[in-house]
Amino acid sequence: MSGVRVLVGTKKGAFVCTSDGKRENWDITGPHFAGWELYHLKGSPVDPNRIYASQTSGWFGQIIQRSDDGGKTWATPGSKPEDLVSEQGWPKGESNKFVYEGETGTHQHFDGTQKPWEFKRVWHLEPSLTDPDTVYAGVEDAAIFKTTDGAKTWQELPGLRNHRSGPNWQPGAGGMCLHTILQDPTNADRLHIAISAAGAFRTDDGGKTWAPKNAGLSSQYIPDPTAEIGHCVHRIAMHPSRPNTLYMQKHWDVMRTDSAGELWTEVSGNLPTDFGFAISVHAHEPETIYVLPIKNDSEHFVPDGKLRVYRSRSGGNDWEALTNGLPQQNCYVNVLRGAMSVDSLDKCGIYFGTTSGEVYASADAGDTWKPIGEHFPSVLSVEAQTLA
Repeated sequence: MSGVRVLVGTKKGAFVCTSDGKRENWDITGPHFAGWELYHLKGSPVDPNRIYASQTSGWFGQIIQRSDDGGKTWATPGSKPEDLVSEQGWPKGESNKFVYEGETGTHQHFDGTQKPWEFKRVWHLEPSLTDPDTVYAGVEDAAIFKTTDGAKTWQELPGLRNHRSGPNWQPGAGGMCLHTILQDPTNADRLHIAISAAGAFRTDDGGKTWAPKNAGLSSQYIPDPTAEIGHCVHRIAMHPSRPNTLYMQKHWDVMRTDSAGELWTEVSGNLPTDFGFAISVHAHEPETIYVLPIKNDSEHFVPDGKLRVYRSRSGGNDWEALTNGLPQQNCYVNVLRGAMSVDSLDKCGIYFGTTSGEVYASADAGDTWKPIGEHFPSVLSVEAQTLA
């Protein structure tokens, strides 16, 4: 029987949750890297036992971890354990692996002044669809890096950061992070990325050149609501069978494009609020999408004290609340942009984690829910792997 592995990154370590195809009982290991923030863990589509993790700390720096046995053991590619201990005995990152190419230049700060690009952390790891040693990394301050040797070394794809609009990019509330990377399974040279708060961009030549893809977006919190850049995109999702159709959860508005980002249209429809962070697509139904509305951009918790996932079977506009098994009173949690994922079993499994440490799973495409775990640290990311 097929199984599922759910990789959970939290503010105080990582957890690996494993179940068989029934997804009724879960084995949980962790915390791995206890005390560190794990912004993202993701497995290779080519080799599910190859998992990459972003381990970071405001004190000690950034470390990339790799497992070749499904999360049982971990190593730091290209670094010896003694390399990661300071002379004083404190932990030490290997942030110097992420070095911007050439002169960094500047971008806008919160107050509109210019500030040099400065590497802070890795927000997102996207393993290649065809090679387990190749991975893309989205970082803060916003840039994209690539490794082809299993994370031993990293090189920036500088065409993105050096786009003519780069000096006008500025941070969102969580920092100027490149948090989403999508690969087109039909075109190895096409990538979509999203930056808070610059917007969506696309490359059609493997990362050499990039173009903003924000036509149709409207953001009332910037001087020109329909500007080419400056939109706070929270997340983008794609179904691999229809790579020209993308779904977006923006700072406000749920959006859709059927032209690979050339033009977006709003599909918020009857949602109780169109603010949120997470968005996912059903594994087998490219018109079935999931969002988790948050009250607003100042009160980052679910509306009405009710934890509700919303599902549209029509690609947006018409939404139904999924509540069976989720708390429907006195619940004031948030679900972050990287904290929702799907498996590819039949029926499709949906997973999400909350800022109060619950990880919920649905084995029937969202009809019913139950917790995998209820007392994790605050959840930053959730990634589901379907195992043969």
